Amino acid sequence: MGDPMTAYLIATLCVVVIITLAGLALNLQWGMGGLVNFGLFGFYMLGAYVCGLLVKAGLGPLAAMASAILVTMIVSALVSLISIRLSEDYLAIVTLGFAECIRLFISYEDWLTMGTLGVSGITRPFAGVLGSDWGDILFLLFSLAMLGIVFALISLLAASPFGRLMRATRDDPDIVASLGRSVLAIRLRCFAVGGAILGLAGSLHAFYYSYIDPTQFTAIITAYAFMAVVIGGRGSNTGVLIASVILVLLLEGSRFLVDYFPGLDGQTFASLRLIAVGIALVVLLIMKPSGFGRERPTVLAASLRNS
Repeated sequence: MGDPMTAYLIATLCVVVIITLAGLALNLQWGMGGLVNFGLFGFYMLGAYVCGLLVKAGLGPLAAMASAILVTMIVSALVSLISIRLSEDYLAIVTLGFAECIRLFISYEDWLTMGTLGVSGITRPFAGVLGSDWGDILFLLFSLAMLGIVFALISLLAASPFGRLMRATRDDPDIVASLGRSVLAIRLRCFAVGGAILGLAGSLHAFYYSYIDPTQFTAIITAYAFMAVVIGGRGSNTGVLIASVILVLLLEGSRFLVDYFPGLDGQTFASLRLIAVGIALVVLLIMKPSGFGRERPTVLAASLRNS
C-alpha cells in the first residue's frame, strides 16, 4: 500500500465520507427540519474531542465513538431546548455562538483538552488487525460502512411518518401546533439525531488524523456542509451524497492543475484555485438551482394523520 496515488485516493474517499456525514446531519436539521445550524462545526468538534480524549484515557475506540455520539446528541438536544423557540435568524446566531464557546473552551482548558497542543496518538478501530500496510484501507471500509448505515437509517426516517411530520413542521409549524402536535418535541428530536450524526463524523475525523487540535475545526466545515446540502438539494439525502463527491473532487482534483501553469507560484495558484472552485459551484447552481436531488412532496394533512 506504499503507492502515493493509492494513499491519496484513500485519503480523498475518507474526506468524502466525513463531509457527507456532516451534510446528512445538516440536511436532517435544516433540509427536513427547517432548523438553521451555523454552529455545526462546534458539535463536530465536540464529537471529535470526546472520542479522542476517551481513547487517550484508555477506552476502546468503538466505545469512545459510541460515547461521543451519545454526548453530542445530548448536548444538541439541550441546545435545542434553549434556542428552538427562536426564529431562523436568531437560532443561527445562537448555534454559532455555542460553537465558538466550545472552541474557546477546548482551546484554553488545558487541564482537560490539552489546549492548543492538541490530542495525539488517537487509536483507530481495528488498528493492527491486518497490519499497518492495510490500516488505511480497513479504516476506509469501516467509514464507508458507518456512512451506509447512517444513510439507510436517515432514508428510512425521511420516509417514515415522523419524517413527514418533520417536513410538515418545517413548512408550517403553526398548523402542526394547532392540530395538537408538539412542535418543540419534534424539533428537539430532529436536532438531537442530527447532533448524533455530527458526533460520528467528528469521531471519524479524530480517528483518521490520529491527532486533533482546535485549528482543525473552523467555520469552513459548516460551509462545506451547507454547500453539500444546497448543491445536492435541500431535503434530498441522495443529492447530498452526490454533491459531497462533486465538492471534494473540485477541491482536491483542482490541486493537480498546477502542473499546467508552471509560471504560477504555489500561493498564487492556491488563491486562483479557490476562485475557480467558487465559480464552478456557482455554475452548478445556475444549471441546477434546486440541486441534484429532489425532495418528495409531502401533504401536510396526510403527514399529521399518519404520524
